Order: sequence, then C-alpha cells, then structure tokens
Amino acid sequence: MQNLRDYMLTQLKNIISIDSPSGYTEAAQTYLLGELSAMGYQPRQLNKGGVTVHLGGEGNPIMLFAHVDTLGAVVNYIKPDGRLALSKIGGLNPNNTETETVKIFTRFSGVYDGTIQIPNASIHVNGHANDPRSFEDNLEVVIDEDVHSEEDVRRLGIMPGDFIAVCPRFMITPSGYIKSRFLDDKASASVLLAYAKAVKEEGIALPRSVYLNFTVFEEIGHGAACGIPEDVVECLAVDMGCVGENVTCTEKQVSICAKDSSGPYNHAMTSALIEAARKAGVDYAVDVYNYYASDATVALRAGYDVRHALIGPGVYASHGYERTHVDGLCNTLALLRAYIA
Repeated sequence: MQNLRDYMLTQLKNIISIDSPSGYTEAAQTYLLGELSAMGYQPRQLNKGGVTVHLGGEGNPIMLFAHVDTLGAVVNYIKPDGRLALSKIGGLNPNNTETETVKIFTRFSGVYDGTIQIPNASIHVNGHANDPRSFEDNLEVVIDEDVHSEEDVRRLGIMPGDFIAVCPRFMITPSGYIKSRFLDDKASASVLLAYAKAVKEEGIALPRSVYLNFTVFEEIGHGAACGIPEDVVECLAVDMGCVGENVTCTEKQVSICAKDSSGPYNHAMTSALIEAARKAGVDYAVDVYNYYASDATVALRAGYDVRHALIGPGVYASHGYERTHVDGLCNTLALLRAYIA
C-alpha cells in the first residue's frame, strides 16, 4: 500500500504541474495516455477531448470519472498600456487570484510570464487599492516583458483568446496536508491512476467491467456529455468533497455526496457506497453540497440511462488555494476498491 500511496502522490504532483485550463488540455491528455499505456492498458482519446480506458472485467459495467481541466482565463483584449484584460474560464475567483503568477500561452510565439494585479497596484500611490475588484472591471495581467503599449504586446505574439494559466503552488507538508490550486480535480485523477495501477500490478480479478474517463470540460459544464459506452449502467464521479460550514467532511475523509445543486444522487448506489465504506472500515462522511455539480449529472443530462453517484477526497477552500490530506486520497482509493470488489 505504501508503494501505491507514493505512486498516487507522485502522479498528483506530475498532473498538477501540467497547466490545463478548460480548452487547453492537450498536454494533460498526452500525459495520461502515456501513463496508462505504460501500465499495459489501451487508452483512447475522444474527439472532443478526454481520455477513456477499459481496465477489464465483464458484466454490470461501471465508469469512473475524474477531470483534469482546471479554472483559468483567456486574454480578453490588450489594453493601450500593454496590460491584458481577462475573460475567465469556469469559476475562477477574482478575490483569490489577485497577485498570483500566471503563464500566457500564445498560439505561435511561445509562453510568457505575468502576474494578476489591479491597475496601479502599489498601495502607497493608490488610495483605492482595496476597493472591490472583478475580472471585468479592474483586474489585469502585468506581463513580465518590457511592454508599454498594445503594439509592444502584439509584437510578442500575444493576442485575444490566448490561454492564461494560474500557477498552482503545489506542496505537501510534513503532516501530510496537500496544498495547491486545482486539487479539484487532479487529486481524484491521481486516485484513478493509482486504482488502475493496483488492478494491473496486483492482478485484481475485477468482478465487473470497469472503465475510467478523464474528462477535460467539467469546469465549463459538459465534461461527461459523451464517451460513455452504451452498456454502462453506473457512473461514479470521483471529484472533490467539500469542507466547510454545515458539512461534516474533513480533508482526511472521503466524501459521499447525497445531493448537490442538480438534485439527489441515485439512492441505491449511494447507499451501496456507504455500506461498502462501513464494511471496509473506510473513514467517510455523507453530505449535501448546495453549490456543486459533477460529471455524473452531466451524463444524465446528456441522456445516458445510468445510475449515478459522487465521491471524492475532502478539499477545503475550493476554487482557491485548496487543501486536502494524504489520508483523504487514500480513503477515496480504499472506497473505490471496496465498492468495486
């Protein structure tokens, strides 16, 4: 189990290090294809993006989802002074991305560094530096190049529509806490890779047909709208669990979500997950997330005739500088193994 735990944490660090805002995920997909192929599987890439793979087994098929796309932005327009206006991707929050380092990915001219700031950001010369801010009105990217005009920026090859990725700042503390942006949902992607590795290396005889689906458009709402085999009967989203007021999950637990903003998850499937956690001695919590939706509900809205459920490691400060714990990942992996066994 220690080797599997170490592998999972290595994969999390590796995937986190690959910038992948929704719509700019090719490098992350290439990495997943290579990792799964190296294990001996035959993954495939969907036309719209996303990686699926069959782990083996026969009958009663289940598909497990995790997403590797993240929040981000694109260049909205170039300002006359050479700063970049932002158009956000997904739920990127202006209140916790200000002062973060970013990368600007041009289409043809390489990558540039920058920082998200308010205009005139020096508090010693701006008496309004603490006024409310938004991406639309008063946040911008300061490019780390000698630019002072729109023409200077265009000469670098930067143009509207170029992707902007926020640097994640990944770390693991001596006490086992994992801090980074985009643990939603790369933490769960590392869990699915660890499960695939366990199936192959331990020679697990799967009692049912098991598919994985690493989606790349979850943050903008249509990740699992395709790519599900017609015979699949259950879809299990492995996404972040919520940690905060009026929920019981901690960063060290696996969350089992009973209902989110889309409505209740399948009662029988959710009950079976709870029962599996109890029997296996997995540390879990059951909660309701009122400001949340997952790939599993996207699958239902796309018309798939499946049962659906949601689990995942507890994550604090979602859509910000997030925190989970090694135990949360391990408990999520343990629940997957117990439920599918």
